[in-house]
Amino acid sequence: MYLGVDCGTQGTKVVILDPERGRVRGEGYAPHELIATADGRREQQPAWWTAAFQAAWRQALAQSGIDGRAIRAIGVSGQQHGMVVLDGAGEVIRPAKLWCDTETAAQNAELLDRLGGERGSLERLGLVLATGYTLSKLLWLRQREPEAFARIAHVLLPHDYLNYWLTGTLASEYGDASGTGYFDIRTRRWTPEVLELVAADGRLARALPPLLEAERAVGRVRPELARQLGLGDSVLVSSGGGDNMLGAIGTGNIRDGVVTMSLGTSGTLYACSARPPLQPPAPVASFCSSSNGWLPLICTMNLTGVVNQMRQLFGFDVEQFTRQAAEVEIGAGGITLLPFLSGERVPALPEASGSLLGLRPHNLTPGNLCRAALEGTTFGLRYGLDLLQEAGIRSDHIRLIGGGAKSRLWRQMVADIMDADVVCPQAGEAAALGAAIQAVWCDLHEQGEKVSLDSLCERFVVLDEHSAVSPGPEAVERYREVYRRYRQQLSIVHG
Repeated sequence: MYLGVDCGTQGTKVVILDPERGRVRGEGYAPHELIATADGRREQQPAWWTAAFQAAWRQALAQSGIDGRAIRAIGVSGQQHGMVVLDGAGEVIRPAKLWCDTETAAQNAELLDRLGGERGSLERLGLVLATGYTLSKLLWLRQREPEAFARIAHVLLPHDYLNYWLTGTLASEYGDASGTGYFDIRTRRWTPEVLELVAADGRLARALPPLLEAERAVGRVRPELARQLGLGDSVLVSSGGGDNMLGAIGTGNIRDGVVTMSLGTSGTLYACSARPPLQPPAPVASFCSSSNGWLPLICTMNLTGVVNQMRQLFGFDVEQFTRQAAEVEIGAGGITLLPFLSGERVPALPEASGSLLGLRPHNLTPGNLCRAALEGTTFGLRYGLDLLQEAGIRSDHIRLIGGGAKSRLWRQMVADIMDADVVCPQAGEAAALGAAIQAVWCDLHEQGEKVSLDSLCERFVVLDEHSAVSPGPEAVERYREVYRRYRQQLSIVHG
């Protein structure tokens, strides 16, 4: 048995994968609190993650009906870009700043300028530094909380911290490391010279953990924690990775030609590649994958949160919201929502606010506003698909994950706006499943079995054909015009 863990923004998910039966035996979930302020601060206490891990594990264990000692290995997926800083005793210094924290926008702009702008960033890192990456959080900490900064002995990402909690070993892997802003995605090495833009004394470079290939183990679960969790004596912990990297594995997106889209707290769109894009558009993050390749990716910060706020504004439950949006024609009666309630990464508008455009007395209805929320957030992902296509990514097939993927209306909207076939994997928790599959891969390698990750994905990733939808030619054509309106209004409002 193998345990897959996904520590996301809203909560931690756990799955138990049975390799003999080729399916998930148990699932669990526990929510996280969030520290959020009007100035863009988004933080969490790492202790909340470990508590949620334990609660979700016990749920999954009870559902599975297995003995916890049957678990052979654990894989951990974590939200990307977060900053976890530890002191010399290995204790957390302050709450972790998250991927969606925009309080550091000024620091990111300052660092990007010092790197020589977008061109200089591409030359140093292979990608363009963006607000939300870990580097700007370190500069923010030095400028705003110098006493805490002075105590730093170790800098970790969220999944690195959970691996450290499990094993006592400090390590990171290429996929998650590539979203820090101080890692070269082409050479797969830390870039100490970039960290010197934050502190010139070399101390931050010394605080970074060693890097691992994706199929290597971090270590084994600490004996005292294994006893507490009811695990066996020698449970392996795989390298793990960022949530998007493990989501790629969990959707079978580990070779050219497949695109994964996530409709979650954030919206993400990514495709595996055997080589990094040579000249990607600036908003495309050419991260490394957790399958020893690359994962060109775009991320929008405003997705299901915007839709849920619109739903709650009218007091609708999910069914009422869906019915209202479905009864409205494509284009929401001429209303366009630019849904940048939390700023935005793609397009790069970290300090933007949301806008409702095209309001008239005849179209100001709950149905039009509900549909505008779905369309506006999905157009942001279509914008991202345009950028991926500029980077050379080609696919007419999308594997859809995340909470929004459960909505047939939204799935059809994605198919029509993207002009692509859409299908969901059977396992709803793609990142947690991907973490479990990676744990299998790592365990087999540890035993000397050189099995391919591709063969494991073929075995464990099953598509739900009942969820499949195809684009409708008439809807595709109508959405082209509405999307053009979105792009025009975006350029007018934000330049």
